[in-house]
Amino acid sequence: MSSPVVVAEIVRSGFVEGHHYGSVVALAPDGSVEWSVGAVDTAMLPRSCNKPLQVVGMVEMGLDLPPELLALACASHSGEPFHVEGVRRILDSAGLDERALQTPPDWPLDDAARDDVIRGGGEKSRILMNCSGKHAAMLATCVVNGWDARAYLVHDHPLQKGILETFGRLTGEHVDTVAVDGCGAPLLSTSLTGLARAFRSLAVAESGSGRRVAEAIRMHPAYVSGTRRDELTLLTALPGAIGKAGAESCYAVALPDGRAFALKTDDGAPRARPVLMAAALERSGVLEFPGVDAAAVRRTGTHTLLGGGRPVGEVRAVF
Repeated sequence: MSSPVVVAEIVRSGFVEGHHYGSVVALAPDGSVEWSVGAVDTAMLPRSCNKPLQVVGMVEMGLDLPPELLALACASHSGEPFHVEGVRRILDSAGLDERALQTPPDWPLDDAARDDVIRGGGEKSRILMNCSGKHAAMLATCVVNGWDARAYLVHDHPLQKGILETFGRLTGEHVDTVAVDGCGAPLLSTSLTGLARAFRSLAVAESGSGRRVAEAIRMHPAYVSGTRRDELTLLTALPGAIGKAGAESCYAVALPDGRAFALKTDDGAPRARPVLMAAALERSGVLEFPGVDAAAVRRTGTHTLLGGGRPVGEVRAVF
């Protein structure tokens, strides 16, 4: 990304001791850019924010899962027991087991879930890795189409070609870069504006694969993240919203009226991500909408700095 700007200040005891640089874009209900800061039209890597868009492509290629498992396919899940059981259900539906997964072995993202695995004598595993829902869905899509499931991560595999086509259509942009994500899957580039545009298309879809994926996220937000995640709190506070966070402090949210938001910090600091999204929603007046739990949204955007175990500062948005 080029030309990020200061989007947040790190304030300790009233002293600004540092900054987060980044970019934010907000789309109006009609899909036009309402406002933006930083670089929102240059290529970036959305990381796991791409997952709902990838799942739309899989549904278009024949993936047929119940809503909670479609939501899990979109997830960077916490590795809680219901997530792991859900991944096994996806694999079972395709006649596979977790040995087919090509995710790197990992612990659950959620600290409590990780501690439970360790106390139970468990080890890192492929199914515990936060992207295992997406990988299981990719495998199931291969089985439906009779494709080689062993090569499902190869960038020119029919599965990945289909996802690429769908991704470009949803973002409205040419994919400049195909990188490798942390889970080993192909990672497609777009701009923040393209990412917001794609999420908007799902949020306003009245039928088809986009509608199915959006409804799955709305119905089962805990499957998209976890029971103790800020993403769950935000989606619960915004009626009809869909959203997905990604690594390197990337975040996309869209509302059913067509408003959409996408952001990223240049340093990838995860603490800044929810702070910036809450500020973006407030700047666009979303917290005043009927049914929105404004207090909950603001809580997700609060990052307190401690000194001697006591609150002494905060990370605050400045756009």
